[in-house]
Amino acid sequence: MTHARNFVVAVSGASGVIYGVRLIAALLEQQMTVTTILSHAGVKVLAHEMGYDPETGFHPFLKEYGVNPELLSHLSVFSQEEIAAAPASGSFRHDGMVVVPCSMKTLAGAAAGYADNLITRACDVTLKERRKMILVPRETPMNLIHLENMVRLTRAGAVILPASPSFYSFPDTLDALVDTVVARIMDHLGVDQTRMPRWGE
Repeated sequence: MTHARNFVVAVSGASGVIYGVRLIAALLEQQMTVTTILSHAGVKVLAHEMGYDPETGFHPFLKEYGVNPELLSHLSVFSQEEIAAAPASGSFRHDGMVVVPCSMKTLAGAAAGYADNLITRACDVTLKERRKMILVPRETPMNLIHLENMVRLTRAGAVILPASPSFYSFPDTLDALVDTVVARIMDHLGVDQTRMPRWGE
C-alpha cells in the first residue's frame, strides 16, 4: 500500500524566509502533504520580512498569501520545542526534508548531530534513515567553519542547495526570482514543477 507523499519543510532563522513559504505553497499546490517546523528565530524573520503574525497562526498567513484554503488541510505546523512531534521519530514516514532558509546555527547543529530542537532532531533522523535532506543556506560570505560543516553534511548524504537565484528565465518579479530556487528544490525532491522553464524549453 502506497502512502501519500509527505515532505518536511523547516524554516529557520535566516533571511530569505520567502523561499520556505513559496516552497510550502508549491508543494501544497501539487497535492503533497507538508509538515512544517518553525524555529523561534524563523518566526521572528517571518514577521519582519513578510508581516507574519504569530498570534494569528501559519494557516491564516498562507491563506492571505494566496494559498487555496482547501489545501491547508494537508499542512501541519510545529514549533521547534515540540521535540516529541512526529518528525522526531524515524518511524515517521516522509519523502524528504528541506531546511529553507537554513541558518548557519541550524547547519552546524545538523553537521554535529546536535539534536537540541525539533529541526535539528528531524535532520538527524532524516540522515540516519537515509532519506533525502536538502539544506538551503542564504549566508554570504561563508567562513571555513561554514564550508567544513557543508562538506560534512554532504558526506553524510545531504544536498547543499544555496539560495542562488538564476536569471536565464528573465524573472520579472520577486516571486519569479525566488521560484528559480524553489524549482530546483522541487527537482531534487522529485516533485513536478512548472514555476520556471527548463533550459532549452
